Amino acid sequence: MIRNSTYQEISFGFQQGITPGIKYLLIANAAVFVLQMLLPAFNLERNFGLVPYAVVHSFAVWQLVSYMFLHGGFMHIFFNMFALYMFGTDLERQWGTREFLKFYFIAGIGAAVITFLLQVNSLVPVIGASGAIYGILVAFAVLYPNRLVYIWFLFPIKVKYLVMVLIGLGVLASWSQHSDGIAHFTHLGGALIGYLYLKADWRMVRWLSPIKKFFLRHKRGPKLVQTKRKPDELMDEVDRILDRITELGGYENLSERDKKILESASKKLSERQK
Repeated sequence: MIRNSTYQEISFGFQQGITPGIKYLLIANAAVFVLQMLLPAFNLERNFGLVPYAVVHSFAVWQLVSYMFLHGGFMHIFFNMFALYMFGTDLERQWGTREFLKFYFIAGIGAAVITFLLQVNSLVPVIGASGAIYGILVAFAVLYPNRLVYIWFLFPIKVKYLVMVLIGLGVLASWSQHSDGIAHFTHLGGALIGYLYLKADWRMVRWLSPIKKFFLRHKRGPKLVQTKRKPDELMDEVDRILDRITELGGYENLSERDKKILESASKKLSERQK
């Protein structure tokens, strides 16, 4: 379940150690990169990179996923994995490993689909995890907009402004006639899909809640429904408030009533865990 953070001053990932999902992704990307270096004759980029023409004419649909694990050189994989580690760790801690990995692949595959639709006849392979990374950057900027990042470890800038600049540069570059060898459509696609997924709130619990209440009412009788109703209503209210945190730009902008509801829910959850 994706939930918005109510705390804006959590340290970056490299200060808290590595999380399981990040570790799996780092290992997988590093292993594939080593294979690229050791087996150049197999032309992994052509067979497993995203080639839109091949997806159409050879039904190479696996490329929509496999392209994310290939990279064009050491600096390419280094900066992608550094950004994954730096920005993804807090997201994984906030959402949990399963939800984080789901978001990562949705952003990466979504970026591939957009690239495919815009360049359907292209024969040029697109490789790299940048589409998924841009989705993570956008998610981080939405949840922690005022976190400071130091450019070249010297110049501080808030994450929300950094992501705006990166997306703006990507838009300008995609309109330019000059080819710089960077898949800007893939970057922008990952950012767009990540943002839409985050804002659309595709949590299954919200869609299944009415069905769950229906079966409880008819299977276990009205007495049990009455005892279950208040916690369900409380969690629905908590979900609404958590959504408003993103809309308002932080926990501190909530009303006093909403803050008290969150505090009450937190205490009840703590009591259940004891």
